Amino acid sequence: MRELNVALGERTYPILIGPGLIDDAGKMLARLASPRVAVVSNEVVAPLYLERLVRPLQEAGVRVCSVILPDGEATKQWDSLNRIHDTLLAERCDRTTTVVALGGGVIGDLAGFAAATYQRGVPFIQVPTTLLAQVDSSVGGKTGINHPRGKNMIGAFWQPRLVLADTDTLKTLPDRELSAGLAEVIKYGLIRDLPFLEWLEAHMDALLARDAAALSHAIERSCANKAEVVAGDELETAKEGGRALLNLGHTFGHAIETGIGYGEWLHGEAVAAGTMMAAELSRRLGWLAGSDVARVRALLNRAQLPVRGPVLGADRYLELMAHDKKVLAGRMRLVLLKRLGEAVTWADAPPDEIRAAIDACCE
Repeated sequence: MRELNVALGERTYPILIGPGLIDDAGKMLARLASPRVAVVSNEVVAPLYLERLVRPLQEAGVRVCSVILPDGEATKQWDSLNRIHDTLLAERCDRTTTVVALGGGVIGDLAGFAAATYQRGVPFIQVPTTLLAQVDSSVGGKTGINHPRGKNMIGAFWQPRLVLADTDTLKTLPDRELSAGLAEVIKYGLIRDLPFLEWLEAHMDALLARDAAALSHAIERSCANKAEVVAGDELETAKEGGRALLNLGHTFGHAIETGIGYGEWLHGEAVAAGTMMAAELSRRLGWLAGSDVARVRALLNRAQLPVRGPVLGADRYLELMAHDKKVLAGRMRLVLLKRLGEAVTWADAPPDEIRAAIDACCE
């Protein structure tokens, strides 16, 4: 097992990474505020891992209730949030009850938002079971739901007490989900960690083959990068750079997810296509060479990710991107690449160049 910390003063919390952690209730018991737990999971993950998580807790005297939601991005909406609240109320959970998210990014975002809002905030633990959740969404405290007009537009910052990433859960992960998680892994190399990007180029085949050592290294390096960024800009308030840099490809990618309907593309797939748009725009601004863009495309291709977005029309992309959370005072701030391994937030990209980059990267 490896341990990292997200350094947030009195709210500092550990990220534990390793095999078999779901079966080790002691890791979780040490972080419980009371002997009461509400587990939120979905119909795919719960049959695999819910009993393994709950049984040792119950044997230790913890009272446990659960909420099992449908799988998929379309679940991340108000009705699902209310189902969690309904269960917490029906079970008479008090404000010391710990909400545990057992699943991927959708479950983590929903359970975290429920924890942030139930009785104005209850403790929260993340047990991510997908690669994307283990390297990104479970760390940093962003929670929320989607709106028909924009992804993740309703939510709250609510940090977990613990992130428990059991790498054994990746053995049951579908290939498509594994590739989707690799989009977020590649992101860290592109925005701030060139040596990691080079490591990914050398080890992509091992990652796709689910080599345990390679996956553990990728998860740890990704979490270390995110933890450092979050510790420096927890609420994404930095005017330049800061936590916003973690959104490389996301403004374009969220437009894809919203534009074609939540769940049609996996989040990581949309981020991959959005990353290509960001790289192409960076080239058009004179920051990246054509060979750099080709290098990004080659790595995403090797990760079995899409490098072209759906044809929505550049104007539709821009309309959807205008709802992005990084828009300030009516100005769209995009995360672009000054060079491979160095990202910037940029509000001065000419609209015609943004349109051209989108058109160049669509099917």
